[in-house]
Amino acid sequence: MIRKILPALTGVLLVAVPAWSAEGAYTIKSANTEIPKELKKPIAELLSDQCVQFLDGKGNLLGEVWFRKDIPAKATPAQVKNGLTYREIEETTVLGAVRFAQPMTDFRKQKIKAGVYTMRLGFQPMDGDHMGTAPYPEFCLLSPADSDEKPAAMTPKDLQDMSAKASGTTHPAVFLLYPNEKPEDAPKLIDKGKGIWVVNVKEPVTAGQEKTFIGLGLTLVGHGE
Repeated sequence: MIRKILPALTGVLLVAVPAWSAEGAYTIKSANTEIPKELKKPIAELLSDQCVQFLDGKGNLLGEVWFRKDIPAKATPAQVKNGLTYREIEETTVLGAVRFAQPMTDFRKQKIKAGVYTMRLGFQPMDGDHMGTAPYPEFCLLSPADSDEKPAAMTPKDLQDMSAKASGTTHPAVFLLYPNEKPEDAPKLIDKGKGIWVVNVKEPVTAGQEKTFIGLGLTLVGHGE
């Protein structure tokens, strides 16, 4: 997923659900917010109309994440029974979209401008250049909404090149995915320590003829050492 080194808000109707926080640093809220018009229609149609809003300790909006309504997976009945992992989802699969209300940084401390981005699954290359750069090898790669036209799978290299447009560097924009083996029904914000904040969500999955779910743990704030 990664090359040599792993390296505006209108019409918001808040849903009556609580916000979670840890030590008051950040909070999240669920909201019914219009899916960003910047997204291409084939991708926008995949997304839930409910998003997770991410706010700082003063209540300022940092970003909004729309997750996919149903994630396709290639899993055996045994894998479904045991619980799905990220590896049962095809690399480059669209997982959702995000709108940053202000500039953010990714897991490599790369600056990501305010705007709308698609989120696709990427795997860290198993090579010496990436050893020790992250605790887990699965990431969301962000790409500018106007660059990602169709939800179809692509080669990892094509995804890397497209995502590099989000970071403005030669490296894709990467947000680490933590395991979330026992997801709760409602989104939950988790303080992982060392300045890393993760939103855990439970997402529907279709694996062949079976309907199941997977837990996603998307890093919203924090970076590797």
